[in-house]
Amino acid sequence: MWAEARRVLERAERLHQRFFELADATAQPCWEPPVDMVETETALFIEIALPGVDPQRIEARFEQGLLVLIAERDPPLPPEPAVIRRLELPYGRFERRIALPSGSYELAGRQLVNGCLQLSLRKVV
Repeated sequence: MWAEARRVLERAERLHQRFFELADATAQPCWEPPVDMVETETALFIEIALPGVDPQRIEARFEQGLLVLIAERDPPLPPEPAVIRRLELPYGRFERRIALPSGSYELAGRQLVNGCLQLSLRKVV
């Protein structure tokens, strides 16, 4: 029983390491940021956790009922040689496709607050 539990934990650790491995900008997306979405009668409010992502490098577009976000989070590399002791935050290119409720939307507002991208989408009637 303990041997099986240990194998499961080792497999989970390997998957975790693969999921968060560093990737270059040309690679496929390697992580997805968490998203919150709140809807009112006239708008959608979406908040995406993007700590450390340069807001000028975030691409946001609409595609067939989806909001698509693409950017990259660079690892915090110091200017001198260093030993990485821990990397738990995901780095590299990401792409997040967020299914929107049916309807038409236009971007009404965009701001980065406390490491979160906040988008306001106005419903178009």
